[in-house]
Amino acid sequence: MTHSTDDSKILLSVTEGTLAGTVAVPGSKSITNRALLLAALSEGTTKLTGCLVSKDTELMAEALRNFGVSVSAVNPVETVVTSSGKLNAPTSPIFVGNAGTTARFLTAAACLADGETVITGDEDMQRRPIQPLITALQELGFNANSETGCPPVTLAGRAGEIGTRVEIDAGLSTQYISALMMMAPRLEKGLEIALKNADGLDGAGYLDVTTRIMQEFGVTVKSNDDAAWTIPAGKYNAPNYAVEPDYSACTYLWAADALSKGEVTISNSKEGETAQPDAKALDVIRTFPNMPATVDGSQMQDAVPTLAVLAAFNKTPVRFVGLKNLRVKECDRVEALREGLVRINANLATVEGDDLLVNGSQDLVADADMTEIRTFNDHRIAMCFALASIRLDGIVIQDPKCVGKTFPEYWTEMAKIGMTATEI
Repeated sequence: MTHSTDDSKILLSVTEGTLAGTVAVPGSKSITNRALLLAALSEGTTKLTGCLVSKDTELMAEALRNFGVSVSAVNPVETVVTSSGKLNAPTSPIFVGNAGTTARFLTAAACLADGETVITGDEDMQRRPIQPLITALQELGFNANSETGCPPVTLAGRAGEIGTRVEIDAGLSTQYISALMMMAPRLEKGLEIALKNADGLDGAGYLDVTTRIMQEFGVTVKSNDDAAWTIPAGKYNAPNYAVEPDYSACTYLWAADALSKGEVTISNSKEGETAQPDAKALDVIRTFPNMPATVDGSQMQDAVPTLAVLAAFNKTPVRFVGLKNLRVKECDRVEALREGLVRINANLATVEGDDLLVNGSQDLVADADMTEIRTFNDHRIAMCFALASIRLDGIVIQDPKCVGKTFPEYWTEMAKIGMTATEI
């Protein structure tokens, strides 16, 4: 894996393994980007509160401005979006960095604009697959093309009569399905989305998130046993919308509490009231240090890095399964986790197919006085391996600024509860 990073490094330390205090987590990236898009597809003005301010959400906001939508600066207090409900083709390519939701959601939405749109990203994004979504859009009757099966992609509106039904493989990213769902109400006859290989659906909770936010924006989504969705033509409308806290971010604090001798709490989470799939990780974290022998990560994919580092300190080994889609995230997270864990201790982790086996021990000892973790410009790799510093000295995190993708204040918040970061 080769990924662009900066050259900065931080050495982390936690005095006597004790973190204590209360942390506020930011708004959900997934929901912020959905809300920004649906507000752009709504007629009139929408006021959003609780938005995450991060690289990914700012890229989405800037992209929507290029589509002719008025979007104020992304702000957790209030973000104002004013739109005609229609997107105008941009005059230059849309750059989405390495923001997967932005790239995939806009690839579908751009088909609603008259004229040609090019969506591109950084080196990492240009290796992330998008062909299944392109194929689905082509089958519906849109001009959609990618030379490599990854961005850049070119969208040029309709190629003929637009279909009313599309099938897509359930074993692929749910972001493809969410992208089709959110653009569907703006099609003249709506859309039915059916899944092939429905038993292979990973990350189903994100489709629940999409369904819920669409309904809160005034569009009713009818589901059929999670294998098909019928979405009628209609208009989005939500004058006010509050973005939930990010439960993927909560996993780091839940795990920090489990590893720490002190108590760590979250001031703004409401477990049990969210459709975000990573909230399910709390049930696993509560079993520490007696985590189950097998953990299925398919329905809480972004929580797997947190759980894998927690498992390093578990009494018994933990096998993580259902990780296929983790190989095509910001980096190959299965390999990045294996590498980081064996850097700590050579016997700590192995990969078998797409499974990650973590040979945890409550008495885990690092092989060296200093362990440098390569993050591959992946925010989740940086944040999860920071947790190892609660139990081990000498944890060094490369490229710590990569946390800006979803939790820009991560190091500040962790400092408040006792994790010291020293630049080296």
